[in-house]
Amino acid sequence: MKEMIDIHVVLATDEDMQHWDEDADLALERFNDMLHYLYDSVDDDIEMQQLENMIQHIWEFWLKDQHLIDIDAEDLQDWVDQLVATWDDVDSNLLTDDN
Repeated sequence: MKEMIDIHVVLATDEDMQHWDEDADLALERFNDMLHYLYDSVDDDIEMQQLENMIQHIWEFWLKDQHLIDIDAEDLQDWVDQLVATWDDVDSNLLTDDN
């Protein structure tokens, strides 16, 4: 249940984006927009663990990715849409990769 997760708790802070130097504000805005878009895109009845895993995936994939500040908002939304649409496949692959 997504309402069990407060999206504001998982948003990035200025401190998280210090490595972006002069682009930190833009990186912070884009990163947090992605997290908000993810939260808004998933079904209300999504399993909490599944949403947490998606959030973690965004953190791990995008936090220091050089393309974060170059990609436009529409493409970031497309990326999140693709993540949500294919998450069951990604989640399954993560489980089988660990075994």
